Amino acid sequence: MAFRASYPMIVTTPHTDIQYSHFVYRLTPPKIWPYLSLMRLDRPIGTWLLLLPAWWVIAMEMGGIAHIKPITFYYFCLFGLGAIVMRGAGCIINDLWDRDIDKAVERTKNRPLASGQVSIKQASLFLSSLMVMGLLILIQLPMLAIILGFISLIPVVLYPLAKRVTWYPQAVLGLTFNFGTLIGAAAISHDLSMAAILVYCAGFFWTLGYDTIYAHQDMADDGVIGIKSTAIKFGIYSAVFISLFYTIFFGLIYVTGLITDAQILFYIFWMTACLYAVWQITSWNSHNPADCLRKFRSNRNMGLILFGAYLCGYISLI
Repeated sequence: MAFRASYPMIVTTPHTDIQYSHFVYRLTPPKIWPYLSLMRLDRPIGTWLLLLPAWWVIAMEMGGIAHIKPITFYYFCLFGLGAIVMRGAGCIINDLWDRDIDKAVERTKNRPLASGQVSIKQASLFLSSLMVMGLLILIQLPMLAIILGFISLIPVVLYPLAKRVTWYPQAVLGLTFNFGTLIGAAAISHDLSMAAILVYCAGFFWTLGYDTIYAHQDMADDGVIGIKSTAIKFGIYSAVFISLFYTIFFGLIYVTGLITDAQILFYIFWMTACLYAVWQITSWNSHNPADCLRKFRSNRNMGLILFGAYLCGYISLI
């Protein structure tokens, strides 16, 4: 695909979300930089947040590290690749919807579609290629997982619309970003266990929390251009609501440990993640866009701790 112009070398502001110094730019030719940026490959936090709930359930359904088989590593890798591809596709869909809005927001005005580095046609062709890749990954899974994969596309497409019509687009994102839990359960067990459904519900509230933090970066711009978010809706009470969402999240994760007969290590990891969440909320400066981004990204660490809970939580120490 040809580009209409070379990618600009832009001096970033503290609250831009494009990481121009990232190694993906240093290791690749400039001609493909706009496409890498469209996929957010320089900002992998979204991929982690999409992937980790699926990894939790895969580990849980397998009964932890003591029962992992070679096929489990295959699924970990397959879901990892799928998260990269489908997160990239979702970002392009979002940017196609928001290309005019992004021009008015400081953090997003340099994105490839908003800045004119990639045309609508080019972005659509690239999106089509990613969707084909996603399909090739999906058909490696059992039929129930394939069906769930197609259903998951509905909230992906609706999310950019949600921020225009509701104060709770983060709820739509929560439905979207945690679908991997259901697909992961279907891949391992060919069924949807109650524990997997509870992890999906837990992830929904986790997303409500961390994406409200993320949305605080854009409150001023969003208020001017009429974009809705939980950050604007909750305002000065955001920390209270995020604390509530995280409490529900950790409560549901705790219940999954109970109904899957998790051992003491599960609860040690779980408590560690709880303390990490307390640090995140109590140290968060909601008026500092850079700190909002840092605290949002810190959810990867929280998710990895919980991955440790599901990996190691079924080892009996007695």
